[in-house]
Amino acid sequence: MYLGIDLGSSSLKLSLFDPQSETYIASVTYPETELAISTPFEGWAEQDPEMWWHNFMAGLRSLKEKGFKLTNLKSIGISYQMHGLVLVDKDKQVLRPSIIWCDSRAVAKGEEAFNALGTHYCSTHLLNTPGNFTASKLAWVKEFEPEIYSRIHKIMLPGDYLAMRLTGKITTTNTGLSEGIFWDFSNKSVSNPLLKAFDIEEDLIPEQVNAIGAKIKIQPKMAEMLGLSPQLTLSYRCGDQPNNAFSLDVLEPGEVAATAGTSGVIYAVTDTNISDEKSRINTFLHVNDTDTQPRNGVLICVNGTGILYSWLKRLLTKGPCGMEYEEMNSLASKVEPGSEGLMCMPFGNGAERIFQNQIIGSHFSNINLNVHTTSHIIRSGLEGIVYAMNAGLEVFKELGGQPTSIRAGQANLFLSPVFREIFVNVTGTRLEIYNTDGAAGAARGAALGDGFYQSTREAFDSLEQTECLEPDPALQEYYQSSYLEWIQTLNKFVEIK
Repeated sequence: MYLGIDLGSSSLKLSLFDPQSETYIASVTYPETELAISTPFEGWAEQDPEMWWHNFMAGLRSLKEKGFKLTNLKSIGISYQMHGLVLVDKDKQVLRPSIIWCDSRAVAKGEEAFNALGTHYCSTHLLNTPGNFTASKLAWVKEFEPEIYSRIHKIMLPGDYLAMRLTGKITTTNTGLSEGIFWDFSNKSVSNPLLKAFDIEEDLIPEQVNAIGAKIKIQPKMAEMLGLSPQLTLSYRCGDQPNNAFSLDVLEPGEVAATAGTSGVIYAVTDTNISDEKSRINTFLHVNDTDTQPRNGVLICVNGTGILYSWLKRLLTKGPCGMEYEEMNSLASKVEPGSEGLMCMPFGNGAERIFQNQIIGSHFSNINLNVHTTSHIIRSGLEGIVYAMNAGLEVFKELGGQPTSIRAGQANLFLSPVFREIFVNVTGTRLEIYNTDGAAGAARGAALGDGFYQSTREAFDSLEQTECLEPDPALQEYYQSSYLEWIQTLNKFVEIK
């Protein structure tokens, strides 16, 4: 039996996987309400790592209460929110709240480093600009919180923190370092020029272990306290987007995964070092990267996707809990494609990478008070979300990507039949839906890392495809025309560079 942990910014999900029967036998999510995000100043976003640990232990207790014997666990896999920063001292005590992925305070520090390093180095070695990623956040701490910086023993990503609490060892992975923009893809090592540009000491970087197969033993006292086997290991760890791709068996060049939760992501695997000088998309090491078989993940992110749909749910209040998503999807299905001219720009969740970090805001355009109803608003929201994701996909195509199919889990917006229909016909790709999620993928990764499976192909033999949709030529032609009209409308709000 294997345990998968998905550490998100809104909750922690735990899944138990039995590889003998190839079934997920239990899952729990904590807390029931969303995790708190502290915003002491505009643009800041922080969480207390102790809160993550508290909810992890609550999840374990719930699994025990459901009757599962956790001493039978063989290994653990961790998926975690990317780009966060956790700082600890020599006693492994957290020095300040974690600066998480959606915190934007370090943009100026990233720009300073980009100017110092130059476009050529960033494009050929980092495959990204330093931006607002983990390295820039650390540089912010150095400048504005020097007393805290002076006490740092090691830095970590959120998943590394959970790993430290379990194993007693401070470690990270190459994939994690690439997510933080510490990684030199040309030299396959930590980037010394980047550290020099930020004036960061290399010994702050933890020991690096394999993302799959490190098999670090849990510390004995922790095993006893949590009621786990002293032989239990941690054998899999990576960020949430590469893990989502892993959970969908998206591991080889040309394969593509998608998610549409709070943000929308398309993640394509390649064996080449792809970079975009405008930094509209980002390249990281994929979870199965090796020296002999390089694998990168090209990430296309739109901030305003599921968060727009949840905003509409709250806005269209119907009773104390608002309108349910199933009812929203049903209303959207009653409107013809195109929402009778109503268009939505779903960019109300901060700066958008695909438009070079411009803050566009969310807009509804062409509202006709005599025609448009709640159903039109909902459908135009779904269409706008897909159009936005397709705008990012177009950037990937500019750089040579040619996806013919995309895989997604049976979750979030991909639960909506209307959303799936729009997605297939706007992107012009086959859409394959699988019954999996992040915690389930991390549990399967633990089984692979522990050696139960001898290869990734064997690990995914039992992955269940629940639906496959192909583009409809007539709808595809219509949506392509509608998408171009949407782009023209978008030009009213943003300069497409």
